[in-house]
Amino acid sequence: MEIVVAILTILIILLVLYIVLIQLQLRNINYQLEKRLTEHTRQPVSVELINKDLNKLTVNINRYLKAEESLRLKSIREDRKFRELIVNISHDLRTPLTAIKGYQQLVKNGELSYEQQKKLEIAVKHTDELENLIQYFFEYTYLTNSEPEIDLERTNLNNLVAESLVAFIPILEENNLAVQFKETSPIFVLADKKMVKRIIQNLIRNCIQHSEGDIEVRLLLLKDRVMISFKNPIKDAYKIDEEQLFDRFYTGDRARNKSTGLGLAIVKLLAEQMCGSTEAIVESESLDIRVSLPLYKNQ
Repeated sequence: MEIVVAILTILIILLVLYIVLIQLQLRNINYQLEKRLTEHTRQPVSVELINKDLNKLTVNINRYLKAEESLRLKSIREDRKFRELIVNISHDLRTPLTAIKGYQQLVKNGELSYEQQKKLEIAVKHTDELENLIQYFFEYTYLTNSEPEIDLERTNLNNLVAESLVAFIPILEENNLAVQFKETSPIFVLADKKMVKRIIQNLIRNCIQHSEGDIEVRLLLLKDRVMISFKNPIKDAYKIDEEQLFDRFYTGDRARNKSTGLGLAIVKLLAEQMCGSTEAIVESESLDIRVSLPLYKNQ
């Protein structure tokens, strides 16, 4: 009887030791997986304990990791090819477009009848719209398929807004639009200057394209953010869906049926890349587009 008890005791001790070894090996596997994630290594998972099921688990884990790595590399190669394709398409479209604009300018300098002049103006207008569409498309495609370098710095928002508005004065006057912009004391944001300027330009273009009256521009200083507001009267405001206004290709009302909807989509992308946000508010017959950016806190 004592021999049986001794044997059972030894078996239990061996079983406990085996379980402990299994647990230690599982911890080791978990450690190796965490190391791959934190240190971005490609080292395969290994085990030291001879166990059929554990070895099979390790083999399957390594097989999965290898397949995942292959997919990642394939995705990188496809992304690179896609960017090259976008560049090539951009060049292919811009080359004939440049030629078209050149010939239009030559025709414009010639002697034309009143009717011919009007038709030429229509052709030039549509050519400019096509150029803007191409520009928006490739900019949006680039932003959604790349990781642009963002240079966050102390940026004077008042100056950027004022400079951008001044640059658009001829186009604003051409469209019989006035801008109300009350300059305040300098407000600084922590943002990429070029990206903020692009946001402001797109907001101005959006107003020019859809505004039914004068444009109101404001800078509002919040707790830890700064809000840029572009407000303008519009037609059929009830048809606009604020939730979808920043979606690509959204053209929710008749006033926007000549728009690709990419201008505001780009605004949203740029703002979010700088830890900012966007929102649209429809009030009565007006639309208020707001962009919030992080405040530079040492001002």
